[in-house]
Amino acid sequence: MAKAKSRQPSELVRCSWATDELSIEYHDREWGVPVHDDRVLFEFLILEAAQAGLSWSTILKKRENYRQAFDQFDPAIVATYGPEKHASLMADAGIVRNRLKIDSTIDNAKAFLQVQKEFGSFDSYIWTFVGGVPIQNQRQTMQEVPASTAVSDTMSKDLKRRGFRFVGTTICYAFMQAVGMVNDHLVDCHCYTRAKKAKR
Repeated sequence: MAKAKSRQPSELVRCSWATDELSIEYHDREWGVPVHDDRVLFEFLILEAAQAGLSWSTILKKRENYRQAFDQFDPAIVATYGPEKHASLMADAGIVRNRLKIDSTIDNAKAFLQVQKEFGSFDSYIWTFVGGVPIQNQRQTMQEVPASTAVSDTMSKDLKRRGFRFVGTTICYAFMQAVGMVNDHLVDCHCYTRAKKAKR
């Protein structure tokens, strides 16, 4: 008896925004998976800010360049960047060469360190906005996924109060989705159940 043909990864149902190899890999491996590592949380905070006005696919393509340019997103190092490093970043074609975004990355690193000092870790602080447990949604279509929520509004206001920049409510909600604070995989997506089972 012939073996049944195994289902290929390309045949899996996914959220519709995952359309190419890079976005599919990101969607399947990272998006919506709870993150509690401070360095990774800082990385997503910076990348989501870099995305403002651009597509996420553009940032994904530049992600490795960002890691190299920003010392693997070590906030303690980024916070020390001076004029010389700033000039080299502005000349780096591998990242988004936007002066305001580069300035905000350095400022955000400094604010990030202050949060770590106050709360012990950025993780301990940021997850309080969802009570330490991922918000589980049941989206049927991408049209149901909001650009922001009351939670992201609150997060945005508090981050700004602490000196963070490029942390508007839309950026905050995208950050929440990325680091698994909210499960916005569509219910028929093959990653939905995995994300739903995720705990702190």
